[in-house]
Amino acid sequence: MAPSKAEQAYTILKTKIMDGVFAPGHRLVIDQLGREYNISSVPWRESLRRLEAEGWVDIVPNVGALVKTFDTGSWKRSIRLLARLEGLATALSAVNLTADDLAKARGLNRDMADALANFDTIRFGRLNRQFHIVLCSRCDDERLSELVETEWTRMDIIRRSAFWYAPGRAMASLSEHDELLDLIESGADAETIETAARRHEIATLDAVLAHDEVSRNDPS
Repeated sequence: MAPSKAEQAYTILKTKIMDGVFAPGHRLVIDQLGREYNISSVPWRESLRRLEAEGWVDIVPNVGALVKTFDTGSWKRSIRLLARLEGLATALSAVNLTADDLAKARGLNRDMADALANFDTIRFGRLNRQFHIVLCSRCDDERLSELVETEWTRMDIIRRSAFWYAPGRAMASLSEHDELLDLIESGADAETIETAARRHEIATLDAVLAHDEVSRNDPS
């Protein structure tokens, strides 16, 4: 059965937001969307309410629907949630990871070191995402995997729209990746793996917040 008009409108909007076509702060004009896609206003309104509930859109009185702009608070909430979700997904996946999976993850981590040495932050970020995808790839909880994917995408959007950086954090993350792989290869229990994966994500948050605090207090 073909998707409803509301589902079509929702898919169009969410895809364009996630792909960066509709950037943070972009105003979503129903009349314009209706003319472009030949879908009436009611499905667009339904899809915007759904996207608002999911945290992708802000509906502002007398202004209309705006693609959500993420601030520091949004980033903190997202990474804390991702740490818990990804930690659990990694723990559930670990027991099912193959030798080839682990070798691929090791290779990605080496490639990340190469990207870092060449100051290629875009490649570094892409490889980091691929590394974590591999570690979560054997999770047998479909709903959890969907939630992790949603938060990964949200973090990608935040990184495009907000400053986040801490000197030395990228290098430290490579060591933490190796330590996490060592735990998995050694057959560590699920709780130990989950804790390590969660701490890895939270360490980024702590490093960025500490750097931000120092920058604000630096009189120079």
